[in-house]
Amino acid sequence: MKKQDCYYLGKIVSKFSFKGEILLKLDVDEINSLNFKNLFIEIDNMLVPYSIDKISLHKSSLLRIKFDNIDSEKKANKLIKKECFMTLKDLPKLEGKKFYYHEIIGFKVLDEKLGHIGKVIQTNHQTSQPVLIINNNGREIMVPLVDEFLIELKRKEKIITFNLPDGLIDLYLE
Repeated sequence: MKKQDCYYLGKIVSKFSFKGEILLKLDVDEINSLNFKNLFIEIDNMLVPYSIDKISLHKSSLLRIKFDNIDSEKKANKLIKKECFMTLKDLPKLEGKKFYYHEIIGFKVLDEKLGHIGKVIQTNHQTSQPVLIINNNGREIMVPLVDEFLIELKRKEKIITFNLPDGLIDLYLE
């Protein structure tokens, strides 16, 4: 399995019990489904598949997971601080204005007032506010992903439309 075929889910932050359960801190806005049966854990720069025995939401941004074949604290300790991924094909489909960050790379970005702004080249969700990075004729424009700004998402046409605050785009074009 290659990373480009996967979605980054989060990082294992601690063990939960003496029976080998772990806590995975999610790096996603929301988890729609806990119906997946496998995760890939990055170990020595390789994605290693782990089969899930039990999974449940623990507080708001943690998953409590019991993997098959991880049945002790010692085995669970080896997984702490490891990054977890799931295959893109296992992601639940989103509808309406909800999307995965990787899904909108290459989308054309429009503003209701200004028209065409550029194409999404990257999303930065490591900041407190996720940001779209847009290529506008070689210039990078950053647009905060705020629900109130997002007007429409057309998946088939690969277009995302915003109603951005006056002057935001002008900061980059002057």
